[in-house]
Amino acid sequence: MAEGKTESPGPKKRGPYISSITSRSVNLMIRGVVLFFIGVFLALVLNLLQIQRNVTLFPPDVIASIFSSAWWVPPCCGTASAVIGLLYPCIDRHLGEPHKFKREWSSVMRCVAVFVGINHASAKVDFDNNIQLSLTLAALSIGLWWTFDRSRSGFGLGVGIAFLATLVTQLLVYNGVYQYTSPDFLYVRSWLPCIFFAGGITMGNIGRQLAMVS
Repeated sequence: MAEGKTESPGPKKRGPYISSITSRSVNLMIRGVVLFFIGVFLALVLNLLQIQRNVTLFPPDVIASIFSSAWWVPPCCGTASAVIGLLYPCIDRHLGEPHKFKREWSSVMRCVAVFVGINHASAKVDFDNNIQLSLTLAALSIGLWWTFDRSRSGFGLGVGIAFLATLVTQLLVYNGVYQYTSPDFLYVRSWLPCIFFAGGITMGNIGRQLAMVS
């Protein structure tokens, strides 16, 4: 005679959907915090290069940090970095096109190094005129995208980020928050969109990599 098996009642488990939502929220918060501090660090270092070269000038009363940067610049850059870094993998999932090109930390670190080099070139390398500098930085920025990204979504987001960031910067300069020396593109330098584009691609790569390991 076969004996029937009885299962002892145990604690009710949460469904996979609730568990997924909870872990996803925690991962999102952790990735956002990491991206924020990366953005703050890069803002301090890169803005220091610009100020030392007198590319950007802040009023004396807002020179408030040991890196001679306005106090609001690092938090704003950190927040923007978090948003960009979280947006890239989100768009990849929405489009159903997971980004798999050069998905390792060594590639991400090289991308960061190239981005810092592009920013350094904008501040340190002397050209005969801003047009030559802008064309050179544009070629380097597109080269950064081709080398470390190559996705249509990455390029589109990079262009959108460059447009919005340049527009916000124009408004800040127009209202006297700070200024650029020798502006040639309304109130800013013509190469500024190239820096924003490269920065968007870089933070997007970091965000994608963090999403893979979380």
